[in-house]
Amino acid sequence: MDNNFKANVIAILDLDYGKTIKDASTVELYNAVSKAAMKTLGKDWGLEANNKKVCYLSAEFLIGRLIYSNLLNMGLFHQFTELMSENNLDIRVFEDIEDAALGNGGLGRLAACFLDSGATVGVTLNGYGIRYKYGIFKQYFDNGFQMEEADNWTKFGDPWSVRKEDERIQINFKNQSVYAVPYDTPVIGYGGKTVNTLRLWQAEPLEVFDFELFNNQQYDKAVKARNEAEAITSVLYPNDSLDSGKKLRLKQQYFFSSASLQDVVKKYKEKYGNDFNHFSSEYAIQLNDTHPVVAIPELIRLFMEQEGMTFAKALRIAKETFAYTNHTVMAEALEKWSVPLFKAVIPNVYKYVVMINKALVKELKSFGKETNQDQKQYLIIDGNLIHMARLAIFVGHSTNGVAKLHTEILKNDALNEWYQLYPERFNNKTNGITQRRWLALANMELAGFITDKVGNSWTTDLDKLKDLEKYKDDKNVIKQFGDIKRIKKRQLADYILKQEGITVNPDFIFDIQVKRLHEYKRQLLNAFSILDIYYGLKDGRIKEFNPTVFIFGAKAAPGYFRAKGIIKYINEIAKMIDSDKDVKDKMQVVFVSNYNVSYAEKLTPAADISEQISTAGTEASGTGNMKFMLNGAVTLGTFDGANVEIVEQAGEENNYIFGARVEDIEKISKTYNPRKLYESNPRIRKVVDTLVDGTFDDNGTGMFEELYNAILEGASWHQPDHYYLLEDFIPYCEAKLQVNHDYSDTNSFRRKCFINTANAGKFSSDRTIRDYAKEIWGLMGANMY
Repeated sequence: MDNNFKANVIAILDLDYGKTIKDASTVELYNAVSKAAMKTLGKDWGLEANNKKVCYLSAEFLIGRLIYSNLLNMGLFHQFTELMSENNLDIRVFEDIEDAALGNGGLGRLAACFLDSGATVGVTLNGYGIRYKYGIFKQYFDNGFQMEEADNWTKFGDPWSVRKEDERIQINFKNQSVYAVPYDTPVIGYGGKTVNTLRLWQAEPLEVFDFELFNNQQYDKAVKARNEAEAITSVLYPNDSLDSGKKLRLKQQYFFSSASLQDVVKKYKEKYGNDFNHFSSEYAIQLNDTHPVVAIPELIRLFMEQEGMTFAKALRIAKETFAYTNHTVMAEALEKWSVPLFKAVIPNVYKYVVMINKALVKELKSFGKETNQDQKQYLIIDGNLIHMARLAIFVGHSTNGVAKLHTEILKNDALNEWYQLYPERFNNKTNGITQRRWLALANMELAGFITDKVGNSWTTDLDKLKDLEKYKDDKNVIKQFGDIKRIKKRQLADYILKQEGITVNPDFIFDIQVKRLHEYKRQLLNAFSILDIYYGLKDGRIKEFNPTVFIFGAKAAPGYFRAKGIIKYINEIAKMIDSDKDVKDKMQVVFVSNYNVSYAEKLTPAADISEQISTAGTEASGTGNMKFMLNGAVTLGTFDGANVEIVEQAGEENNYIFGARVEDIEKISKTYNPRKLYESNPRIRKVVDTLVDGTFDDNGTGMFEELYNAILEGASWHQPDHYYLLEDFIPYCEAKLQVNHDYSDTNSFRRKCFINTANAGKFSSDRTIRDYAKEIWGLMGANMY
């Protein structure tokens, strides 16, 4: 793309730091390489485009480290590699640069994959979110307990973003006004043909410093406005156990939604003046989960208060413009705000929520729902609560789930009442991942092998992987494929030694479960099964066992006591196994610290077994499962989320599916009795009892006893064992031993892995974005590559 790239890196280092490549520190080199790449973009990227623009509003963008993927997509990676080797530097030199961890898990990583795919397939898809000062916390362990520290992700600078001071926007809350200042990051499509924008807003005070108060020696008050403004964009998902935390969350959501909409309306008016008839053909707005749904009443407010529009017209445009992605079937995750709290933060928006609710009631009556009883399950304002998902479904012209099973659950159960009203609004868009980051960059060895076999067009057309299938019975090809896995396991072992100080044997099976720590993802079930294997090896019940390292990576939300208890429990198991010489050569447990995108790029290519064991019907989709599949692991999982589609593509015979399905759980949900299973099965009792019988120590925190009671007694808010760990325990242990046994036949096992890679084409986010573009955003293939 630019032959001056290498020369520019050298020139920038000299100009900015007076250094050569050999003398420069990692940070100086990082800034110089990033600036030189930005320079090649020129001035022709930004939010303006002649075609229809999609605004992707999301509270999270988990973009990870940008430098490598940008160099790849810009066509500069080869020059970068040359520059490094000419100077005897490792291309992995930037691994110590912070990830931009402005997200918590799948939701934010999906948004990042979507941006990459949008630019690659030629859709004008711009992201809008918050420029958090601190990303998701940095995690470390102290005596097995999760500890958190602030993640100052910009401490090495942020050379990929441009501050646009002149485009700042004022945001008004009930008792505070702040500026939203945009920082724009280019989103570069593969091949560099399309460059979109990620615009993240930072909160700043209207007046940075009150000089008069300072002179009067009221120092705290002099900077009060600055501190209160900066708090809005300090941290992703502030703890909201108290009202003050809830208010801060609502402020965050309104802050970035209002700033983004004001920005869009301003740009629209520059083109069309006061004629808003073209608004919904100029812009589509996709709401990523319920966090940005406050954008709906805000757009109506802007149209009515600033543009003098009638409510009917404003609502009609909103309906044509907004679409909503649902990411969960869990009622507690569908946001609801109390009316007093909402009015205490943004009273000027509340009256528009009331108007929308009235319009809903009118529409319900036209459907023959006359009584309060008929209407209650739909009301946006119900009693003292504002239901954000209901608001999104009523006004949005589209509501989509993120995997086939998830969408069916929405239609038939979780949102069935809405599906009855508006069946045409519901559709499925199975999630995807970008193969550029998760294969071309994360697994260059496998990427080279695939290109060698089927050419390189898979980079932008992942369906081409299907051509690999012709080699599935070629033992030599399967051996090459297995040799690459061995290389990636060796690299991960080296990385774990460097990061954690723990030695892992690459000859062991790598059984990996990495994802957010949540009870429904059932890391605790995995822990129980490991204990069962441990006891089976000790008492001779298990005779044959291929040595395995069970690797976990997960962060627990700081206020989530149970999740933190599960981390401590797994770390206790790791310690016990490590100190038992009878089993040390057979098994190991490692919980890696500070799991993030960059760690995932190391873990994913090295897995033999991908653990995807959420209770059937709880995981909307999952995307980690797709990354492991693409990189040649077998899935050990339940019939949940996108696992269903993974086995549809690659065959159940090439994966290990176990446990109760959605329909099985429905049948037993009213009568399920975990205590009966516990009392009748000595293996279950033995592992569950380790929570309370003194096998492990939780340092008097009561964490383990609380986990024990959650399974056998339940709690005020849930039934005993509400994620069915004990129901699935024996089938899970059997499946785990089966995959372990099958690993003995190397060719047959690697063939299963190979067939998974060959059938991963469906799970490219390029396919997902094309589906959104055609079926939701009304782009009908326009300008798409």
